[in-house]
Amino acid sequence: MTAEGLNKIFTYHAPKKDQALRYEKIRRAALLFACEIVDLSPESSEQTQALHKIQEAVMWANAGIARNE
Repeated sequence: MTAEGLNKIFTYHAPKKDQALRYEKIRRAALLFACEIVDLSPESSEQTQALHKIQEAVMWANAGIARNE
């Protein structure tokens, strides 16, 4: 990993242009999906894992936008 790569990962990236709107769209879609998971599956460690994976997907999608634009 280069210093430039580390800087990209560990530096705050203020939203530019339409990024904040796109972050919100991703979070809204994730919330709808999470609600379906909760409604359609029993409360369990598997459900918890599914919800954690949705959170992780949101984080990585938003990080991809922030770090690469």
